Amino acid sequence: MEILGQTREELLNGLIEFIRIPSISTLPENKADVIRAAEFVAGELKQAGMRDVHLITAEGRHPLVYGEWLGAPGKPTLLLYGHYDVQPPDPLDEWETPPFEPSIRNDNIYARGACDDKGQTYILIRAVAGLMKTEGRLPVNVRFLIEGEEEVGGEHIEEYVASKPANLKADAAIICDTEMFAPELPTLCVGLRGIVYGEIVVEGSKIDLHSGVYGGAAPNPIQAIAEILCALKDRDGHILIPHYYDDVQPPSPKEREAWARLPFDEQEYLEKEMFAKELVGEPEIGLFERVWARPTIEVHGIRGGFVGEGAKTVIPARALAKVSSRLVANQDPVKATGMLKAAVAGAAPRGVTAEFRVIHAAAPSLVDPENPFIRSAAAALTEVFGKETVFIRSGGSIPIVGVFHQSLGIPSVLMGFGLPDDRLHSPNEKFHLPNFFRGIEAVAHYLRKVGR
Repeated sequence: MEILGQTREELLNGLIEFIRIPSISTLPENKADVIRAAEFVAGELKQAGMRDVHLITAEGRHPLVYGEWLGAPGKPTLLLYGHYDVQPPDPLDEWETPPFEPSIRNDNIYARGACDDKGQTYILIRAVAGLMKTEGRLPVNVRFLIEGEEEVGGEHIEEYVASKPANLKADAAIICDTEMFAPELPTLCVGLRGIVYGEIVVEGSKIDLHSGVYGGAAPNPIQAIAEILCALKDRDGHILIPHYYDDVQPPSPKEREAWARLPFDEQEYLEKEMFAKELVGEPEIGLFERVWARPTIEVHGIRGGFVGEGAKTVIPARALAKVSSRLVANQDPVKATGMLKAAVAGAAPRGVTAEFRVIHAAAPSLVDPENPFIRSAAAALTEVFGKETVFIRSGGSIPIVGVFHQSLGIPSVLMGFGLPDDRLHSPNEKFHLPNFFRGIEAVAHYLRKVGR
């Protein structure tokens, strides 16, 4: 069976070739692989009939890939975004098959990047390629901008978009980097949380100290880290920083009613998706609101002192904690950063200095579901999947959405085809192949609708 003049075998072989490339953007030793992935994308765009295909490079940055087809005068222009970089595959011993040797089991393809975001980026490329192949032209104008730094903060694309808005003039963006709420249920994400990610750095003595000789008198930076973290958030998940919730825009009654109608089993979510013992967080706030529409503070790692085998009785001179805060509609990352810095400094116990250092930040986003580009996408998905499209938010962050809004003044259509159990960033990441194939049909159908 063909999809827009392309056999399923041809589509699958292209996807496998793409996700075999270990384009891990955070590891310097994979730099050549990252470039190879960028060149693969450029080659696919050329083969699809795109024009002016080229890599956009900058010193110390991974390449952006650009391509365009502007042969539909008077029709809307859509900016198609995705990313070809992936997360590290660790821990390797938890993978059932090697992370960069794609394996197909039960209609799923397993590999790092299969869903996030190579598989979904490839949907965009192959939808356009299929239309060009079967119709000889596109119903709309398109610009592709595919990046290789999404998993490490996306600074290159942010700088490029902010400095070259005329090169990217468009009416809306399409991004396939989100998930369907449930299998077979077409979904549009209209809200994303923003993020402030950084490090809490605590220093005590200038040198490590013997805990027997100096214990009881010397300041302990790891103990200080623990005290600071507990001063930022209580046991029930309430953020304790003064005025941190002041700008939070709560969901509308209509949105809450729509969320209440979503097919959802909380116990299944806990056991089969989270693999946890119990749900936590603000007890007075509903689950969807907690993960989609409330700010958070999370700890990602603590480093300091001695953590090797055996014993070493040391009071470390320095400790560090990696932390992030997810932000929601109407919160400003600059303002939130200032609050975090003040809170960390103010919570430092005697004898240490404490500082919050920002690594990257991005604004939250919220799009009106009545926007015509969103409504057209909902209609296209409904017609392809045969079920009414649902609207959700996501607890994750896609920084480029805010950048497109701020620098280009355009909405982003978040048309994702992943599933909640695809294990993004975890061992045994997968992509459901029926969603891959129907995703190509849905994107092509959407382009036709926008063109009409």
